[in-house]
Amino acid sequence: MSRTPQEIFQSYVHAGALTRNADALAECFTEDGVFEAPLMSAGAAFPRRLVGREEIRSAMAAYYAQHPVKGARSPNLEKSGYVLHTTSDPDVFIAEIDTVFDGAGDGDDVVVSLVQIFRIRDGKIARLRDYFAPELMG
Repeated sequence: MSRTPQEIFQSYVHAGALTRNADALAECFTEDGVFEAPLMSAGAAFPRRLVGREEIRSAMAAYYAQHPVKGARSPNLEKSGYVLHTTSDPDVFIAEIDTVFDGAGDGDDVVVSLVQIFRIRDGKIARLRDYFAPELMG
């Protein structure tokens, strides 16, 4: 049974942004899946390009271990939102996301807006291009 873009997106967000579970995140991808963050500079802490489920698993596990969530800077799901856009290609959808992080002591929320382009094969992510502000990832 084929999964919907909504189901694929929700699984991906739960595994990555919400639980930071590298194993679950990697399982969202096809065996040869590609995870790209094209706006990342070479040498940035967040990986720029990962190819294959095992590289995604190991690189994201290392990233999560080296960059733990800092206190009050976890996403506020009640304030955050997203819109999924389908395309003329049934294997491609786009996520337009505004993630809100509660203010850390100063009371000012931080909003991170990003766009992700998903290419799907057999109910899994074959390629994900994640466009966000690199300075937010350290």
